[in-house]
Amino acid sequence: MHYHFKVHQEDNGFWAECIELDGCQTQGYSIEELKSNMNQALNLYLSEPDDSTVIHDLPQKNIVAQNIYQTNVEPKVALSFLLRRYRLLHNLTQKQAAEKIGMKNLWSYQKFEKPASANPTLSMLTKFKEVFPDLNLDYIFS
Repeated sequence: MHYHFKVHQEDNGFWAECIELDGCQTQGYSIEELKSNMNQALNLYLSEPDDSTVIHDLPQKNIVAQNIYQTNVEPKVALSFLLRRYRLLHNLTQKQAAEKIGMKNLWSYQKFEKPASANPTLSMLTKFKEVFPDLNLDYIFS
């Protein structure tokens, strides 16, 4: 999964704003520093707190224009973001999602919505896809 940043140059460096995510911005003194900061800003922006009900847009397909940079989302962040997004779109609480997936307790589900602990097995990804058929796993691996 990747999002797109529009890069702007100023006298003392650069700044960038994510095209698809309002408010996701960063800056850097060099293009190399800016690219690193874009990656960090994007992954932090998509790592929502547990109680967040914000449903962010998915990235647009290939945006090609001058001063547009593609920035990848870390796979664990992408998984957590997508699970939260589709759970909210299906109007489910975390507890309801855990029950639909067949998990014995709430914590077993919650760890997948936290990037630091999201490490699913192939069988767990299959269960996520069964409960959220519109979940596109390609986003995690691209």
